[in-house]
Amino acid sequence: MSDAQDPGPHSASMRGVRVSENGPYVVTGNVPLTQQVIVTDARGQSVEWWQQRTYDTDETYALCRCGQSASKPFCDRSHERVGFDGTETASRLPYLEQADEQDGPELTLTDAQPLCAFARFCDADGQVWNLVEEEGTADIVERETARCPSGRLVAWNPAERRPVEPALPPSIGIVEDPQEGVSGGIWVRGGIPVTSADGTPYEVRNRVTLCRCGASRNKPFCDGTHAAIGFKDT
Repeated sequence: MSDAQDPGPHSASMRGVRVSENGPYVVTGNVPLTQQVIVTDARGQSVEWWQQRTYDTDETYALCRCGQSASKPFCDRSHERVGFDGTETASRLPYLEQADEQDGPELTLTDAQPLCAFARFCDADGQVWNLVEEEGTADIVERETARCPSGRLVAWNPAERRPVEPALPPSIGIVEDPQEGVSGGIWVRGGIPVTSADGTPYEVRNRVTLCRCGASRNKPFCDGTHAAIGFKDT
């Protein structure tokens, strides 16, 4: 899995993403921004991430969330022209209070379905909900859940009640999905805080995916609608 370089501890306390009212995501703290491409195998199943490019950014920058900018992934204030309604509808509850839990012989799987960003890593080599029920599949379950950009799916070591999380440096990935011919969400990684337009912080997590097509029904988070509407970053 390709990851951006951590900009260092000096800016850690400043890192964050603020959702602006009916406007862009304002990113502070010199957070690296890259393009992350979903790689598929010969069967068309998602198997890996590929870092295709790194964007030049300032210490503070604004990312489009209305889906209409001519300078994607950056905001060009098109949200004002189109009258974008960016009302946030996502639950403010912690992840575990939103998630269902499924116990297997080796691992426990938690699943908060509203957070699904339609990256489809959970389908490779057998659906993760089936695999977690089987013996000898822990490695596959860990791999499939770790590649889930939204953190919808998390594998847990049941003996220690410890999440099996990938090591993600603080960075943001702009997701592209060539298999589906669409552009995906904004992958916020490494525990970067996200704050709502009204100033309420969302739970800080290792990975979340924010909507950038403007059409999610779970704003500010991606719900996979970009695939349904054929959203493209062009």
